[in-house]
Amino acid sequence: MTAVDRTPAVDGVRRPWQDQSLPVADRVDALLAAMTLEEKIGQLGSRWVGNDMQHEQPQDADTLNVAPMQDVFAASGTVPLDEAIEYGLGHLTRVHGSGPVTAEQGAAEVVRLQRAVVERSRLGIPAIVHEECLTGFTTYGATVYPAAIAWGATFDPGLVERMAAAIGRDMRAVGVHQGLSPVLDVVRDYRWGRVEETIGEDPYLVSMLGSAYVRGLEGAGVIATLKHFAGYSASRAARNHGPVPMGRRELMDMILPTFETAIAVGGARSVMNSYSDVDGVPAGADPWLLTEVLREEWGFTGTVVSDYWAVPFLATMHRVAAGTDEAGVLALSAGIDVELPDTLGFGRHLAGRVRAGELPESLIDRAVRRLLTQKVELGLLDPDWTPERSVSGAAAVDLDSPDNRALARELAEKSVILLDAGEALPLNPGLRRVALVGPCADDPRTFMGCYAFPNHVLPRHPGLGLGIEAPSLLDALRAELPGAEIVYERGCEVQGEDRSGFGAAAEAARGADVCVVAVGDLAGLFGHGTSGEGCDADDLRLPGVQEDLLAELSATGTPVVVVVVSGRPYALGTAHAGAAALVQAFMPGEEGGGAIAGVLSGRVQPSGKLPVQIPRGHGGQPGTYLQPPLGANSEGISNLDPTPLFPFGHGASYTTFEVGDLRISDAEVPTDGEFSVTATVRNTGGRAGEEVVQLYLHDVTAQVTRAVRQLAGFARVFLEPGARARVTFLVHADRTAFTGRDLRRIVEPGEVEVLVGTSAADLPCRGTVRLTGPIRVVGHDRRLVTPVSVEQREGSDAGQS
Repeated sequence: MTAVDRTPAVDGVRRPWQDQSLPVADRVDALLAAMTLEEKIGQLGSRWVGNDMQHEQPQDADTLNVAPMQDVFAASGTVPLDEAIEYGLGHLTRVHGSGPVTAEQGAAEVVRLQRAVVERSRLGIPAIVHEECLTGFTTYGATVYPAAIAWGATFDPGLVERMAAAIGRDMRAVGVHQGLSPVLDVVRDYRWGRVEETIGEDPYLVSMLGSAYVRGLEGAGVIATLKHFAGYSASRAARNHGPVPMGRRELMDMILPTFETAIAVGGARSVMNSYSDVDGVPAGADPWLLTEVLREEWGFTGTVVSDYWAVPFLATMHRVAAGTDEAGVLALSAGIDVELPDTLGFGRHLAGRVRAGELPESLIDRAVRRLLTQKVELGLLDPDWTPERSVSGAAAVDLDSPDNRALARELAEKSVILLDAGEALPLNPGLRRVALVGPCADDPRTFMGCYAFPNHVLPRHPGLGLGIEAPSLLDALRAELPGAEIVYERGCEVQGEDRSGFGAAAEAARGADVCVVAVGDLAGLFGHGTSGEGCDADDLRLPGVQEDLLAELSATGTPVVVVVVSGRPYALGTAHAGAAALVQAFMPGEEGGGAIAGVLSGRVQPSGKLPVQIPRGHGGQPGTYLQPPLGANSEGISNLDPTPLFPFGHGASYTTFEVGDLRISDAEVPTDGEFSVTATVRNTGGRAGEEVVQLYLHDVTAQVTRAVRQLAGFARVFLEPGARARVTFLVHADRTAFTGRDLRRIVEPGEVEVLVGTSAADLPCRGTVRLTGPIRVVGHDRRLVTPVSVEQREGSDAGQS
């Protein structure tokens, strides 16, 4: 017998599910018919063999803190692998991502585990292997790309798709089938620790870039998993796992469209539930969300996987179930198909409940059918599949290849946002001495998100370094300015109250022609960081004593260029007042040092745009630009002004652009019609550059309050000096749809204001269109995308979004 039994029969019955000539559905039906109830249930679970968090505390105070979940781990009842796979297994959890293993070592472990799964269960069905991939493949030595909030800053779906395709190729080469990304949560409060994992605060921007990521990953043969479905980012006071005080209308208009688009346009095959409860109903136990909306309205046919421990959390945290077993029944009934990262609520007790008549077997079959369909699509049930073949690319793969690094560099460079060049940027090439100060100046970990392997896992393995080459800003600036003396002082740490380094930092600044100060975040998990999962903020002041450091440096009289390297937007009103220039870099990844240095020197033409606002004051809420009239500045009715320091979509350049000549094809269109919006963008400066032309719509009068303006389309356009381009948006009336008073999505007749410009506040082109005819009720088949075309009139070809 071979190592893996792929003979054409089991218990004397032929294996039609291995017949590749049959339709997928027929193969799945044949396999289901051959399975016992216990074997079906086995497919609904998972096993995290590499997880040592259940039994170990971190080795030092700077590492992952899992204490809040120890009660869950202690009561989890996870079993040894041999017992877990007796009846088969749905998923293997993070084989590559749980410890510092090389690609070949991880692949060997995949082979070992898959061989155990297929040999020690009667039917020999392989498991799906899943991994995290929020900032690249979360494994040792893999490229760390910019965090998702930086993808948003690029406004470049094509670039994000290329990145995701590269991530997917690397993962598939070492036996990974499913990636737990992208995060499609829309930012609602900047204090939330996981802002860094989001793409931004606008549903359309998140939809377009999220769908692009999905296409890239799925195109590489890896299942993309949309998370967190839904409402997670809108928790009360921005606390992780906090309750979400949101009505259904806001959920449907602001939160759900990103997921809907990534399924309809991107082709995502998996969804992960949110930890949160919305208006008192946990997402993991919500049949309206997981079945009625996702399946019946949107037609989603893929799998819903639980977020890690979300099933037992229904009992231990939400307290809507009496125990883990009951939590499993609730989750399965609501529409979760596979429990991650270990089998707890979806355990063998389900068989007893079915036999006792307490749980319909049809719910088991429903979930198993969805999972087996994906196993067939992945080739796991083909007759020639072997564990070794599934990792055949491992020996040749370079997880941090030159091509990967080039992509990471391009993303980083396009994501850096020049907030205000002032009089100091680009830096004078004749500078004699530059003081470089700040806690983000010589620590490349500050460029990386909390799900990047160096921040996510390696803190538990001190002494191994980063596992990749990642120059700090100090390294990069010395290479960028070889003729200048770079004097470095840390000044302070990211966190803490220690001001003992202020004096040396100020002295360095006084002796320099210019001072560059890099402040911001260091990502971590569950409180061991200033950004990341479980690292929520009280307010929006820079962490620790960094604002005080900025004040000390500004008082020296030396021009101070402030570079903020962060996972969330911080209130920079005070910093801006004392700065000679201001730059924002949202966790730009392993190539971030060179990208920032290039923008400072002028070698890189800045083109990033804000996917979130930059607040003026520490407590300036509400924190997103998508506000109805009463959410904007009330001009005296309240003494608090939420107007941002820099608006959504803002980003300066070392050249200048003008947008004008607005043309709207029709003054009136029916509520089922469409119209075109055309504007001209011109490079009026002396350098080539890229501008992001942005289309916003405003529903002037509606039956419910609407956002004052909302992004409806965008195009990134490259222009040589003096060149111009015509940008045309084709806007269907569906793009004005909203959820009405009766909770139906409608297109309503009336006046719509059309605005085009370069940010949510810089909109020189304004016109109106009147929608005529009856109110239309629209569904999942409505137009979700605004097509855009770019016609170059002078100079080189323009890009197209």
